[in-house]
Order: sequence, then structure tokens, then C-alpha cells
Amino acid sequence: METTEKGRRDFLKALALGAAGAAMLTPQTANAAEGGTLQVWSCGGLAEAMMLAHEAYQQHSGVKVVYTGAFAAALGKSLLTGGGQTEVFAGRVLALAQNLRKAGKMVNFRPLCFTSYVIAVPKGNPAKISDIEDLTRPGVRVSMARDASAPGGQAVMGILKAADITPKVLANVPEQGSCVQRSVESVAEGKADAMIVERRITRMTRFADRLDLVEIPERFFPAGPLTFTVGMMANASDPAKAAAYMDWITSAQGQAFFEAAGFIPAISPKGMELVEKLGVKDVA
Repeated sequence: METTEKGRRDFLKALALGAAGAAMLTPQTANAAEGGTLQVWSCGGLAEAMMLAHEAYQQHSGVKVVYTGAFAAALGKSLLTGGGQTEVFAGRVLALAQNLRKAGKMVNFRPLCFTSYVIAVPKGNPAKISDIEDLTRPGVRVSMARDASAPGGQAVMGILKAADITPKVLANVPEQGSCVQRSVESVAEGKADAMIVERRITRMTRFADRLDLVEIPERFFPAGPLTFTVGMMANASDPAKAAAYMDWITSAQGQAFFEAAGFIPAISPKGMELVEKLGVKDVA
């Protein structure tokens, strides 16, 4: 992964170019790919960014990416037990990549991106939410999906615990949901005043123009769910093709798709800070 000043400049340049610039491939990557297919799995949270990135990669490399996005824990368990096979895996939670490496299922991995959390409020912020403490105010309607699949509800509970406001916020939750996106919809419709959610969710087309965001101090974020990695699996039929894909998806061009989807790209200045802070390095 590029971590030099040149890498920072390339990243910023790619963002300025937008989608067209993000779709560009270097000659070295294009030559290494040389058509064919590549099987890629990822956790479902990356799906929106991955699908757009893969369209660009296929167009310019000639490689058809056969992609599956699903619950990371289920995919990881399948890969660890040998029940499933893929050539490249982009999973959530650093420990999953580390366990795949230790088990000999993954050859190597790199940081891909990071997530962050915000308070989503209806457009115009009618309840005047300005910080996380405002979620404890009497009368504030807080939307929550505590029973959503991990890390949806668990991560939010971790944030509340870190901020030491759990009981007061839970008292403001009229009804617990089981799906993050359905709970965010209630905020977008004005049926709730606020919800703690991943920034990436607020970038989805169905929500992007219907929500305002209030920042949450990073010190409250649980470390586990923040990290996404991308790794080459031991059974990759063409390691050079898998490596070329990983080079591109972690380059300035590939990373621009993740920034647009609301993630923190690993090669951005903030991403590189998190790589060091959270120890997202392949040392196996």
C-alpha cells in the first residue's frame, strides 16, 4: 500500500477527477490482469462501493469480477471451515483476516478502508440535535436497531456505553428495530428525531438527500467494527491476477469509490492514521 506523500497526492487527485478518474487503470495493472475472471467475496457493507468499483475494473482491465457480498461472519466461517472458496476476500473486523492467515486460508491481506459513525437526523434537524448528549433529552425520539445483525446494534450499544449515556438513550427509543436501514428510514421520514448509524448508510441513494448529519467524537467508536481488509486466498487460481486486483482496489483510483460511499480510504491521511492506531498490518 502506498503511504508516501505521492500516495496522498494521487488519492486527492483521484477524488478530484471523480468517477471517470476513479475508473482509470495504470498500464502495469492492466497488463497484469489480461482478462479472464476473478472471484471476489466481501462483507455486505462494502457491496455498494464494490459493485461500482468492479464495473470500472472490468471495463478497463478486461477481468470479469464474479462478486458476492454477504454477512462477513458467515462468509468468514465458510472460508475457515473449507465450506466456501473464493480468490479474494474483503472482510470486516481485523481479527477475521488474521484468523484466515493463521489457518493458512489467506496468503496476505492489506487495509482496505474504515467506517465511522454519525448521528443521522431528518433534513433540517427539527429536534436541534447538536451532539451525542442531546440523545438523552426528554422527548427526543431515538431510532435504533439493537437486534440488527452484527455489528449494527452491537456497535451502537458500544458507542452509548463509551459515552456513558446508555440508560437515558434507551429510554428515548419508542420501539427497537431489527434492520438498520428500516430504522434509518423512520428518521428520513421524520418519524424519529435521530439515530446513530454508520456514515456509509447515510450515503445510500435512498437516504443521501433526506438526512443531515451530526458528528460523534471518534473516542466513542468501538475499534472492532471499524476495519475492512482485502486479502488473497490460498486457493487463488491466478495469484498474479488476484494481486493486480488488490493493487488497484487499494490504489487512489480504486479507493475513490470507497470515499464516495462514505468510508475512510486506507490510503487517505486519516486512513493511514487508523492503520497505525489499530495495527492493521499483515504480520503473520
